[in-house]
Amino acid sequence: MTQADVQDKAALQAATRQAAKAPFLPVMRELARTFQAFSAYDEDHIRQLNLTAPQFDVVCTLGNTAGMTMGQLAEKTLVTKGTLTGIIDRLELKGLVRREVPPENRRCFMIVLTTEGERVFEAVFPAHIAYLKERFSQLNQQELEDIELALKKLRQLFS
Repeated sequence: MTQADVQDKAALQAATRQAAKAPFLPVMRELARTFQAFSAYDEDHIRQLNLTAPQFDVVCTLGNTAGMTMGQLAEKTLVTKGTLTGIIDRLELKGLVRREVPPENRRCFMIVLTTEGERVFEAVFPAHIAYLKERFSQLNQQELEDIELALKKLRQLFS
């Protein structure tokens, strides 16, 4: 190993030690841990409702609407367009949604809840909100507003 290699390695090690001291790292770790804890809590209940988290997201997004195009649905959910097709296929097999071609635009189709899908939405949405309320009710209104504001500010840093 040459003297230059030794110096380069020492410089990299020093940069690594310095990076590990970044003041935002604890926030980043806590954000990841919080998301993991919330997801586990949230998804456990959703599975009890016989849906996957993405299926639940789609059913609840379509609830109380006349339906949406795939593009609109992808925009309003946490699901990518590529993944959305498979989710819609599975919800169709369960009889919860159907694809409709609007007469005014035959190049696209609307995803609409079926009667059974509406029934499922009306059962699972309030049940899940009540489930989440058990935890969120431990925060007062000011704490909820402060957390929301901090999360919005953090998201805007990456937008």
